[in-house]
Amino acid sequence: MIGAGSWGTTFGKILADGGAHVSMWARRPEVAAEIKNAKRNSEYLPGINLPRSMSATPHLSEALDGATQVYLAISSQALRQNLKAVRPLLPGGTVPVVSLMKGVEKRTGLRMSQVIEQELGIDPARIAVASGPNLALEIAREQPTAAVISSSSTETAEAVALRARNRYFRSFINNDVIGTEFGGVLKNLIAVAIGIVDGVGYGENTKASIITRGLVEMTDFAVAQGAEPETLQGLAGLGDLIATCQSPLSRNNTAGRLLGQGYSFQDVVNQMNQTAEGLASVAPVLQLAREAGIQMPIVEQVKMVLDGTMNPRDIAPHLTTDDKPTGERTGNGQASGGGAFWRSFQRALDQLRNGGRGAARD
Repeated sequence: MIGAGSWGTTFGKILADGGAHVSMWARRPEVAAEIKNAKRNSEYLPGINLPRSMSATPHLSEALDGATQVYLAISSQALRQNLKAVRPLLPGGTVPVVSLMKGVEKRTGLRMSQVIEQELGIDPARIAVASGPNLALEIAREQPTAAVISSSSTETAEAVALRARNRYFRSFINNDVIGTEFGGVLKNLIAVAIGIVDGVGYGENTKASIITRGLVEMTDFAVAQGAEPETLQGLAGLGDLIATCQSPLSRNNTAGRLLGQGYSFQDVVNQMNQTAEGLASVAPVLQLAREAGIQMPIVEQVKMVLDGTMNPRDIAPHLTTDDKPTGERTGNGQASGGGAFWRSFQRALDQLRNGGRGAARD
């Protein structure tokens, strides 16, 4: 596990509780020492006891030695630099490399799996991504949830999903890497918007409107980039969106709430002790949207608040860029996307009825 923040440590615990021996790399020696010796990471996961099969080191070579799967849980904007150090130490063969990150590279607009492929020079079939309604502290407390493991290779997705599961965490699979990654990225932007209106003091009607219209923006954008619309109705899209928008544990929600309370962008950055990936992803996502001819009015307004050109109180009335009444769309320009949602929901029910055997398809 490369990265020992809240999500990296939590996912390490998921793997260890599923029977794996987990070697963590922590940038700071004191964090590595606490995980190794005290089985705690008190800065990021206060009150959580970590499994004895988790260890940590500040040395990359030691963490990667003998690895059969490699997980990446570091800031999206620092990924490329860190991968330069990982590359000469990466185990060869068919060892999967799994991205746990939910961001796009600000300079290039690339998804994390694309950066991994570029910097490590490995076959895309070795790369997997994980996403879903995964608030780290809740999972560290062993509250049940699920995630999607996606890879262009079903074999890779299954290998990771079968490892990343235990009594409180379930992994499904799909082959829609684009949709799975963008679901995790885009929900952060909508969560910032929800935080803004929460900070302003608006209520549940406003938030429900933004979540619903936000899902349309997410779906339109992701499909334009090559995603399957069903993915955005699943765990990596709708599931993650609900969890991130409604929880005070969400860093993006917290960042938005501070913006809504009148703090400047720099004030928010200074107050947050962890990265809110949504703040860095707004600009590159909007650039990709413009190139694809996709309108994202909610995300545009988030950017205006970040830039200081819109009063946070004005974000709610601007749910559309067109004053003329239009028909409601539920994604991908269609009059109704309910069929995709119910198909995804039915598959999930079928898997639960089946007793959760094997790695299920999301």
